[in-house]
Amino acid sequence: MHSTDLVQLPLRQRIKARAERVFGAWGVFAREFFKHPRMVGSIVPSSDRTIRKMLGPVDWQGVQLFVEYGPGVGTFCRAVLDRLPRNATYIAIDTNPDFIRYLRKTVPDSRFIAVHGSAADVEAIIAAHGFDHADYVLSGLPLSTLPDGVADAIAQGTYRALRPGGAFLVYQFTRFTNQLIRPYFDRVDRGFEGWNVPPCYLFWGWKAGGEGAQAPTYH
Repeated sequence: MHSTDLVQLPLRQRIKARAERVFGAWGVFAREFFKHPRMVGSIVPSSDRTIRKMLGPVDWQGVQLFVEYGPGVGTFCRAVLDRLPRNATYIAIDTNPDFIRYLRKTVPDSRFIAVHGSAADVEAIIAAHGFDHADYVLSGLPLSTLPDGVADAIAQGTYRALRPGGAFLVYQFTRFTNQLIRPYFDRVDRGFEGWNVPPCYLFWGWKAGGEGAQAPTYH
């Protein structure tokens, strides 16, 4: 956006646009955290170590569709796209229109699709883009703070949306996810990353029927 375009916008939109230009992704992330703390979950994006550990068990060679819930400003986007096969697709789903607008503007990759919608509708969303199943689903949504029944609906829908051998990759700041996804997934591996603000718990929920890599176990 050019400076001449900014002048024509209402004051609130001019302030938002200037903040994005000055502070970049961190500014957008922090602004949305203060607006929607229960939905964003953390004021600081995930660390590089968290990203590497979370994505570690993924068998990238066979990936056709990778899905992410709550991508925010795209903290995981570049790491996923760097590993994703050239003919694969990456669908990022977020209920926040500001995040979706930001991603569409800043992730110029033909494999990447930013969708304004709910993770609970993942089956319909991937079907609308021509897929029967996802290989992996990544989520940083604060599941423990979602309205009653929503987290369970997401867990069940995600299991159905995954191919056999696929996995639900979840990073959280509480252990709530373990009790949430264990009833729906055939195996749940756990991990922990202290080099993150705040430190986070990692979970890999596997769907039986394929060879999933073994994630490190946390006790």
